[in-house]
Amino acid sequence: MERTADDSALWLAYRNGDNEALGVLAERYYGALRRYGMKFYVDESIVEDCIQDLFLDLWQNRERISQTPSVKFYLFKAIRHSILGHMRYQQRFTNEESLDWDTSLPENFNAESLLIEQETLDSLVAQMHAHMETLPKREREALYLRYYENMSVADISGLMGVNRQSVSNFLQKGITRIRAKWFVTMVLNLFFF
Repeated sequence: MERTADDSALWLAYRNGDNEALGVLAERYYGALRRYGMKFYVDESIVEDCIQDLFLDLWQNRERISQTPSVKFYLFKAIRHSILGHMRYQQRFTNEESLDWDTSLPENFNAESLLIEQETLDSLVAQMHAHMETLPKREREALYLRYYENMSVADISGLMGVNRQSVSNFLQKGITRIRAKWFVTMVLNLFFF
């Protein structure tokens, strides 16, 4: 199976029984699914088990799974559902609003810039992390999906189980709060440093 094939072609091939196509999709999305899964503050082995179970289920149920307009959305929605299901099973109850949400930056965050201006960037990253920590959990999740995973508002809406307007509100409020805090931080830095 050609590695440069688009997701739709790979999805169709996988549904028709091509296990290599599913393997290419697994390789293509494993890192992003793992990073997203780790944001739920669950053990790394749980995330990896959920990803393996997801691709095993996809293979076993390939004849019943329909074509999807966005393979990435489908996989993110499935892994989110799997992790939340695991958490519900483990805790016997989980309120999505009470989920801890990891606001750390992805592992592959622009390593070259980190090497060039380490001190300055470390300071900025720490400030941004602190600002993200103060946001409500749903705003943090929406910002992560939009700006780190490049998902559309429609995809985030489906993934989080809320309407598009709610996602837009989460994004708008989150950005507004971060900008306000960032502005205060910059003003304080100007006066005291």
